Amino acid sequence: MYKFLKLLLFRFNPEKAHHLTLSLLKSVNFLPGGKFLLNQLYGNNHPKLVRTVFGLHFKNPVGLAAGLDKDAIAFEELGSLGFGFIEVGTVTPKPQLGNEKPRLFRLIKEEAIINRMGFNNKGAESAAQHLKKRKNKTLIIGGNIGKNKLTPNENATQDYINGFNTLFDHVDYFVVNVSSPNTPNLRDLQEKEPLTKLLNTLQDLNKTKSVKKPILLKIAPDLTNSQLDDIIEIINTTQIAGVIATNTTILREGLSVSKDALEKIGAGGLSGKPLAQRSTEVIKYLKQKSGNAFPIIGVGGIHSAKDALEKLDAGADLIQLYTGFIYKGPKLIKEINDALLAVK
Repeated sequence: MYKFLKLLLFRFNPEKAHHLTLSLLKSVNFLPGGKFLLNQLYGNNHPKLVRTVFGLHFKNPVGLAAGLDKDAIAFEELGSLGFGFIEVGTVTPKPQLGNEKPRLFRLIKEEAIINRMGFNNKGAESAAQHLKKRKNKTLIIGGNIGKNKLTPNENATQDYINGFNTLFDHVDYFVVNVSSPNTPNLRDLQEKEPLTKLLNTLQDLNKTKSVKKPILLKIAPDLTNSQLDDIIEIINTTQIAGVIATNTTILREGLSVSKDALEKIGAGGLSGKPLAQRSTEVIKYLKQKSGNAFPIIGVGGIHSAKDALEKLDAGADLIQLYTGFIYKGPKLIKEINDALLAVK
């Protein structure tokens, strides 16, 4: 079914196809029996798939990465496709339009995407209003937070505080996004001193709440081993809950796309199959070098059950899909969960 739908969707530009997909999914869920049908086709509620990670109970380890539901408008509908958890965002305190269009590009032969969306979203308060209406309390929801483009880095911490406070009552865990390549100077916040300060501030704020929420850090795949060592030290110092490895890459190595075509596309983060090996390497390095000191959510280039098992074997406790979901459809979620049951 998705093969036919994909043929239709890929006739549209990627951003228009994205909005059309969410609209179609919401329509199917609205129909009597629609949600039940989708869950029967793609869901898998076997108890052996349940994972408990950083104190939360996931019905299965396959989640949706941030970026697909930026404004938290379709998280429950996406959950009906069999995901064990949904991450919304990246959400910024104030609404922003993001970068100029076109800003989303398919590399079909590579099964990859280049995006320079720039945290386009309607703001944290809008997302919170949608999340308040959550009906399925068993579906874990993560809130991915970032800073506004016009906020200078020296004031970035306040943006993360604002996003954290606004979403706190409506999400189950948080992700601090300082690794997107599409907001100017954002990746500078991955440096040891500003990152430690930011995470300590959020942890101090977290401790004032009646119930603490897990805080995770999403990192870039382009970090050196020395920088990954710093990440391990920072996590040990700040005692945040874990890491998401990895975000998109700014590198273009090994692509069959011509140099002229890449120059025409321009800047942006690359996701999909070309990222698979590097993201797995980062997961394995962090897990081994830290002595399994913290949980890792693995994301990047998962386009098959085999890819998912490689991430888990490398040390990921949970995994997330994004580009693989766009190219393969919801059947990929079921294939991964079925494969996990088969290796038990």
